[in-house]
Amino acid sequence: MSSKTPVAYIEIRVFAHATEDEEKVLTAVRNTLPSHVAENLAFKRSSLAGHHGNPIVLFEAKIRDKEQAKAFLQKLASSLNSLDKETLANEIEQHIEKGCLYLRLDKQSAYLNEIKLCTTDPIHFRIHFRRANPKEIVSFCREIGIIL
Repeated sequence: MSSKTPVAYIEIRVFAHATEDEEKVLTAVRNTLPSHVAENLAFKRSSLAGHHGNPIVLFEAKIRDKEQAKAFLQKLASSLNSLDKETLANEIEQHIEKGCLYLRLDKQSAYLNEIKLCTTDPIHFRIHFRRANPKEIVSFCREIGIIL
C-alpha cells in the first residue's frame, strides 16, 4: 500500500445496552484496533434512552492520525476472512456514501478477538476519504486487501 493514504479520519461508534458491561463493549472495540491505536484512543460517552426508556450508552471516538488510520485498515484487511471480503466486495456500493465507507463489525466476535462483518448490534466504523469518488474508494479497498 502506498504511504499516502486517502483516508482523512475514521469515526467509531458503539452502543452499550443496559444488559451489557460497558468495559467489555470497549474491549471489543479495542480488539478491532492495532494495540498502539487502541491505547491512545479516547472515547466520548453519551447517555441515551432506548425505545422503552432503557438506558443505552453511546461511545464515540475518532482516529485522526493518518498512520493510525492506515494501521487500522491493514489490521482489518489481515483479519477479515475471505467470505466477508467477498461479501463486502459484492455489496461495496451499499457501504459507500458521500466519500465515506461504512463498515459494521460484530461486537460479540470482536470481544473474542475475531473480526467479522455483521448487521445486528455492531461496532460502527465510518471511514472518511479525502476527495475520493466511489471508484477510488473501491480501488483503495482492493489495493489494501479489505475486499477481494
